[in-house]
Amino acid sequence: MIATRVVHCIARIRDGDMATIYDIAKHVGVSAGTVSRALSRPEKVLPDTRRRIEEAAAALGYVPNASARTLKTQRSGKILITVPDIGNPFFAQILKGAEEAAQAAGYAVLLGDTEHQAEREERYAQMLPRNQADGMIVLGHRLPPTAREIVRQLGAKAPVVNGCEFDPTLGIPSVHIDNAAAARAAMEHLYGLGHARIAVVGGPPDNPLHRQRLEGARAAASAHGRLDSLRAVPGDFSVESGYQAAARFLAEGSAPTAAFCFSDQMALGVLAACRDLGIRVPEQFSVVGFDDLASSRYLSPPLTTVSQPMREIGVRAARLLLAILGAEDVPLQQTLDFSLVQRGSTAPPPLDPPVER
Repeated sequence: MIATRVVHCIARIRDGDMATIYDIAKHVGVSAGTVSRALSRPEKVLPDTRRRIEEAAAALGYVPNASARTLKTQRSGKILITVPDIGNPFFAQILKGAEEAAQAAGYAVLLGDTEHQAEREERYAQMLPRNQADGMIVLGHRLPPTAREIVRQLGAKAPVVNGCEFDPTLGIPSVHIDNAAAARAAMEHLYGLGHARIAVVGGPPDNPLHRQRLEGARAAASAHGRLDSLRAVPGDFSVESGYQAAARFLAEGSAPTAAFCFSDQMALGVLAACRDLGIRVPEQFSVVGFDDLASSRYLSPPLTTVSQPMREIGVRAARLLLAILGAEDVPLQQTLDFSLVQRGSTAPPPLDPPVER
């Protein structure tokens, strides 16, 4: 009989109805009051019962009424920041800025390393309806189901903000730079030096930063009549992917004379590949990065790169979230300035290609 009720409950929810605490109660075999306590005051419920209720809530796709939650005066005093890859130094300055702004406002910061895993993103997002965090800054480009539902219910009042990996389809406030314009500026620098064959080392195809920067790179190539000679090579923003990409395109006939990498980390990998192949930078090959990490000016040669205000992105994202929590009107988007920093890794192309293999 219980199994029949569960099947009926799941079928009804799949037909489009929202799951309720009564659905969870039927699923687990407890009272609705017990479900309510488990979700709002979990310390009041036995661990085994709480676990079964949480599993049922996840299975049924239950999201508490976010509107009702925001009317509560009780706050956790914490904000959550989810990071796709804590090992990527790009995020360090963003986190530093967000932490400073949050601390100045009396908030503590909870950090979640999602490792690009949707399941981990969702587990962190569930901290919002459980009152374990008052708001959420997403440094990745996806919104997990719980966060999407909160945004659907509350719209502009949802305490969810995006930083750096801007995707307009998310429909949430965001702090970012104009990535297409920044990429175009980097390519214009290389074309201005006289490079005709340029390799672009990009990121994952589903990443909005990759798409926006590739759009800018292609626009510059098209403006110079060089779209056919633009070589796009996939990467994942890591040093290793930059090295592997360069090892491939530098071994080709009519190899490019320059590379524009969508991260400084990948540019570091390209520099390492040039070193191992005996290609001198910038005499035989030019390299441009993106981000202007603190270490980039100390590379050999120092890296020409697009500089974006990483710490300021973190500060602005935290302030945006705090403004939402304070019921203040906030702009949907904040676009910050970037600059191209010219250093020693770029020069006019050589008279002969760097390699012919």
